Amino acid sequence: MKSLLFVLGILAGTAVLGTSAQAQNYPWCAIYSAFGARNCGFATFEQCQENLRGIGGVCNPNAMYEPPPGPHPHIRKSHTNS
Repeated sequence: MKSLLFVLGILAGTAVLGTSAQAQNYPWCAIYSAFGARNCGFATFEQCQENLRGIGGVCNPNAMYEPPPGPHPHIRKSHTNS
C-alpha cells in the first residue's frame, strides 16, 4: 500500500511539474524598499503606486515586458509644415 501511494505521489508531482506556468507579463514592477522584493504584476503605473502606498518602494518599467502579439494603437505626432 505504501509503495502504491509513493508511486501515485511521484506521478502526480511529475504531472504538476510538467505543466508550463506563464510568467506574469505586465509593464510595471513594484520594488519594495523594506524587502528588496520585486512584483511585476501591474498593468498601470497607478496600480503599482497604489500597491506601494504606506509601505514604501518605487515603481519601474518591467524590462522583461513583451506586449501581446497583434496590432497596437499608434500615437500620432502632429507634424508642422515649415
